[in-house]
Amino acid sequence: MGAEYNPKREQILKTGKDLFWKYGFKRVTIEEVCKEAGVSKMTYYKFFPNKIELVKILMNDILRVSMDKYKLIMASDIPYPEKVVALIHLKKDQIEHMSSEFFKDYVQSDDPELISYLQQLSGESMQMFTDDFRKAQENGDIRKDLKIEFIMYMMNHLVEMAQNDALINMYEEPQDLVMEITNFLFYGILNREVHT
Repeated sequence: MGAEYNPKREQILKTGKDLFWKYGFKRVTIEEVCKEAGVSKMTYYKFFPNKIELVKILMNDILRVSMDKYKLIMASDIPYPEKVVALIHLKKDQIEHMSSEFFKDYVQSDDPELISYLQQLSGESMQMFTDDFRKAQENGDIRKDLKIEFIMYMMNHLVEMAQNDALINMYEEPQDLVMEITNFLFYGILNREVHT
């Protein structure tokens, strides 16, 4: 994964992101990315061995930026309910620019390499969420009667639910389902005695 700066590599990344966000990554071909980016296939393969590698790099970049924003919110001095609102807005911003096609390709991917990579990325963030939920519970911001392990279990299952066609079809856009799940989770864990 040559991370050195190269204008052609950056152009491929930008074009890949634009096309994937608009049409999903299953439908877009490497040829289309090359044509739109104005590079040859040989140049493409100099930087990326395949299309999944390009998707992985884009998802990693997005996740890193999101995690940086998440950390800033959690480190801020605002009250916990305001952090929850900020996190919900962050989630909304993340998914707002993704097409339904990209979102479905992402949550319903059947590529073993991509699935494994996404599980690794989510594992890292889940540990951070666990620690932050534990801290918030100790501070009285999250209900004391909830096991943190239960919250994490539900988060994992809510992610699985977001992949369910019957559930996705209840919403006009899959992004609406994600926002519903996010609101359901965060507002369900707040300690109402403190935040009413």
